[in-house]
Amino acid sequence: MRFKVLISDGEDGWMVVECPSLPGCVSQGRTIEEALENIKDAIQGCLDVLGERVSAQQSERIVEVEA
Repeated sequence: MRFKVLISDGEDGWMVVECPSLPGCVSQGRTIEEALENIKDAIQGCLDVLGERVSAQQSERIVEVEA
């Protein structure tokens, strides 16, 4: 999957990066490269948590698809 992220300068001199399509998914790094690596981990963590929260009703079923 591919996600668009927003990168901004943090107040403390670090780079802040967030993923708007996953509300609350934010990370940071000393450099842009480090921030981008860190947001990848944060995105995976958010997706893992969201996947655990999915439940199906009696007439539904859960199916994974790749986009």
